[in-house]
Amino acid sequence: MPSTEIPDAPKAPDAHAAPVARARRTTKAAGRLLRSRLLEALTFPHGTERYVELVEPLAARDEVRAEVTEVRRQTPKSVTLTLAPNENWRGGRAGQFVGLTVEIDGRRETRPYSLAGSQHSPGGVLELTVSTHPEGLVSRWLRDHARPGLIVGLEPAAGEFTLPATRAERPESVLLISGGSGITPPMSILRTLLDEGFGGDIGFLNYARSPELALYGPELEALAAAHPNLRVARGYTEASDVDAPGAGSGISGRFRREHLAAVTPDHAAAATYVCGPPALIDAVRSSWAADRLPEPKVESFAPPQIDLDPAAAEGTVSFAASGTEAANSGLPILEQAEDAGLSPAHGCRMGICNTCSCRKASGTVRNVLSGETSSGEGEQIRICVSVPVGDVELEL
Repeated sequence: MPSTEIPDAPKAPDAHAAPVARARRTTKAAGRLLRSRLLEALTFPHGTERYVELVEPLAARDEVRAEVTEVRRQTPKSVTLTLAPNENWRGGRAGQFVGLTVEIDGRRETRPYSLAGSQHSPGGVLELTVSTHPEGLVSRWLRDHARPGLIVGLEPAAGEFTLPATRAERPESVLLISGGSGITPPMSILRTLLDEGFGGDIGFLNYARSPELALYGPELEALAAAHPNLRVARGYTEASDVDAPGAGSGISGRFRREHLAAVTPDHAAAATYVCGPPALIDAVRSSWAADRLPEPKVESFAPPQIDLDPAAAEGTVSFAASGTEAANSGLPILEQAEDAGLSPAHGCRMGICNTCSCRKASGTVRNVLSGETSSGEGEQIRICVSVPVGDVELEL
């Protein structure tokens, strides 16, 4: 009978063990200073933490911080970061994401990025691969400016695009399908399964625009060569040579049902995880529906398609802290606040990262993702995916 215990993480290689150990040691040492009531009184009004972090940026009483220990640029439009977190980090599960905070032009900016490494990564290091977007302030800044030694903030890991919690609950076979930057959560799941010695079949089907923009290509090929139970195939959706094969599989173009045969003998029996643009997710869902299979587990990095009817909007949106109010335009509250000249904190604009979470003093809002309405006073709402239903007052 299989054990329900997850195996211990393998020993850390020297390249990452030292930064992680240093982060943990400095956080513990600084923690003793930060808990000193005498020092807190002597450093009033700024407090001990303000001075300690000038000497050791990783030190924090409660905050999760991490040092960038390695920077790789796999493609012209991406950057891969290896992070050594301080002891406040509580870990994450394969497929989850974290909020990463950096300071740009004096302003702290937070964005969600998926974990790409195994949840058993040596030494507890984290890996994030960030793909840039034309309007991506943080992603472009990281690509251009991230260097070893950079200190970043981290929020706790979150998200439900995950494997079952224990080895006993793992499926007998797994199929991972990804497109573009959506490759990172499946890479985390794949690496985790291989670290655990998973013996079932694993299929990895990935799509990229071109070979030049394909992430993790050499690693996937090496893993497939080293693990007989892993099959990898890659399709290029915008390559000049439309017949360019993926990892020797001979598939090309966008997802088609016949591509599945390149990575799995029986997709109906596999637990399927799909991450990528809406078009890929819709295509896989359609194939699964045609085969009368349960819907696969999906995650998309694209903003949700919101069906709004501005003509039906009514009422006033009041931003109490700024003394501003405006006629309800029917748009999400984040956009209405920006139209009113405000600059609320925000991150993903997809209802994922909670950076835009705000207290609603009164009124009713509708969640554009679920369609549910909520009227509770004093509740926290994500303003990027909430639209007012009549008069609404927010503490902004």
